[in-house]
Amino acid sequence: MPEFPTLMLFATAALVLTATPGPDMLLIASRSVSQGRSAGFLTYSGIAAGTYCHAAAAALGLSQLFLTVPVAYEIVRWAGCAYLLYLAVKTVRSQGAGFSPTTGLKRLSSRRIFLEGLATNILNPKMALFVLALFPQFINPDGNALVLQMAILATILNGIGFLVNGTVILLGSNIRQRLSGISRLPKLPQYLLASVFAGLACRLALGSRQ
Repeated sequence: MPEFPTLMLFATAALVLTATPGPDMLLIASRSVSQGRSAGFLTYSGIAAGTYCHAAAAALGLSQLFLTVPVAYEIVRWAGCAYLLYLAVKTVRSQGAGFSPTTGLKRLSSRRIFLEGLATNILNPKMALFVLALFPQFINPDGNALVLQMAILATILNGIGFLVNGTVILLGSNIRQRLSGISRLPKLPQYLLASVFAGLACRLALGSRQ
C-alpha cells in the first residue's frame, strides 16, 4: 500500500486536476442546470464508477493496449464520438423538457443518467491513458495487491472529485432555479445539454493522443 506522504502528494495532484475545468466537469454542470441536482450527482456517480474501471484496466495491463496497439485507441475513440453524438441527437429530440423543477428529472430514469455518465467516461480513451500515466507514479512496485493500490488512488481521486464537482452541481442547480421562470425558450436545457455532448464528441474526434 502507498505510504501516507505519497497519498497526500497524490491527493494534492488530484485536487489540482479535478479543480481544472474539463469535459467531466462540463458534463456535470450542464446536466445539473438542465435536469437538476439529483441528475448532476448521478452523472458524477457514473463518471466516478468509470474511474474505477480505468484504474482496474490499468492495473491489469489492459490500458497498455492503447499504447502498443494504436488501432485499439482509435476504435474506442470513435466509438466514444459516435455515442456522444447519439446522446446529443437523442437529447434534442426528447419531449417535455423545460425548466420546471420536476419535468427534467422525470424525463430520464436514474439508471439512464448514471449509465450515460459511466459510458461517457469509459469510452474516453484519454482517461485510460491519463490513469495509466499518473497512477503508477504513486504505486509501490515492490508492494502486493496492485489492483488494491490502484483502487485506493481511484477512491482518493473520486473523493476529491466529489467535493469539487459537488460544488459545481450545487451552483448548477441554483442557476436552474433562477432560470425556472423563463418561458420563451422552454427547450433551452435540451439545447444546452446537447451542445455539451456534441462539443465533447468534437473534442474527442479532433484531439490528439497526447
